[in-house]
Amino acid sequence: MSALLPLYRAITTLGSPAISWYLGRRRARGKEDGDRFNERFGIAKRPRPTGTLIWVHGASVGESLTMLPIIERLLAERPTLNVMITTGTVTSAKLLAERLPVGAFHQYIPVDLSENVRRFLNHWRPDLALWSESEFWPNLVTMPAKRGIPMILVNGRVSPGSYKSWRRWRGLIRHMLKSFTCSLAQSDEDAQRLTALGARNVTCTGNLKYSTPPLPIDPDDLNRLEIRLAGRPNWLAASTHPGEEEICWQVHQKLRETHPELLSIIVPRHPERGAEIKAILEADGARVALRSTAQPVVCETDIYIADTLGELGLFYRHSGIVFMGKSLVDLGGQNPLEPARLDCAILFGPHMWNFSDITQRLVDAEAAETVADPAALGTAIANLLDDQQFRQQRADNALRTVEAQSGILDTVISELNPYLDGLTDKEGAT
Repeated sequence: MSALLPLYRAITTLGSPAISWYLGRRRARGKEDGDRFNERFGIAKRPRPTGTLIWVHGASVGESLTMLPIIERLLAERPTLNVMITTGTVTSAKLLAERLPVGAFHQYIPVDLSENVRRFLNHWRPDLALWSESEFWPNLVTMPAKRGIPMILVNGRVSPGSYKSWRRWRGLIRHMLKSFTCSLAQSDEDAQRLTALGARNVTCTGNLKYSTPPLPIDPDDLNRLEIRLAGRPNWLAASTHPGEEEICWQVHQKLRETHPELLSIIVPRHPERGAEIKAILEADGARVALRSTAQPVVCETDIYIADTLGELGLFYRHSGIVFMGKSLVDLGGQNPLEPARLDCAILFGPHMWNFSDITQRLVDAEAAETVADPAALGTAIANLLDDQQFRQQRADNALRTVEAQSGILDTVISELNPYLDGLTDKEGAT
């Protein structure tokens, strides 16, 4: 065992009052679920279901939605299984409540204190854990393995920045990664990094995000949106982060010189920022409508801020020209496969390192374009607004790129089957 692990446990145990205080502050701001707050301490309201229980973990919205196809396939092929998915955010819990199949349920992941994790494991006693991407918490990773619970890293990823950081803590990350019985990496580069950091039985199975179903769209909602926006030409800035909304306003002002009826739509990554974004843009002269308060979009409206939950698919389908946020600021980008499934031509900034392999595939397929700065973003949007055939070709190329990788889910399931078969054999023998 790495000497850092006991030190980590000692420090976090001593700091547990401060951690509890911090969680309480988050609860007061609506960032924790008040009704299910005790789950963050490993205290469950519901009983463990009888039979085999598979524990799936995804940190937040993106990771949990990526794991949905696996959950659906497991329950379709092995209907006697029970599946528990854990996440750490209120947003992901709300989305999963709408999309989880029968046989699956959600719990909040306990905060990574030894006592919380022990309480969680004592109650749920999972038979197998499927851990998504790169959520490496020392107690949550090592304590299940110590109990003999098989753990599999699915869609494993190590970003260049994380790889550099973890190399300074080799003993700790090696101990954590060796807790996984096997690791299924989403790219060759991720497989190499995982192996170098100490993971065992590493296989590159491809990126499961290609298998995630399209974001849901209610046709009636789409019809109402199209009526509300009155056929105005528009573009969408999706999942934006601080600093990018001001860039969108700059781009809008330039585009308005040649496209006077243009409407720019912003869907912030964190909807609770809607009022703040509105105030910032209005202070700079923008005329803004906020969706969460049902403000009307009139002819004079420049910016429509869709600060609501679960409607991103609706705006992808409506707009068709999408800039992916978190990419003009150096934060690694957001998932461009979501708009690729919904008839969109895709643009992103130079900072897409969270999705480097996907980004390169889309660019190589002439399905997306990288823009270096606000001026280049404005030019790219203008080209797509002015040439519908060009926009449609980009969108068609994007969909073909996604469909070409449709076999990845089958590959992942084939890697999981031996471990699932073992559980079935064990269940049949008891």
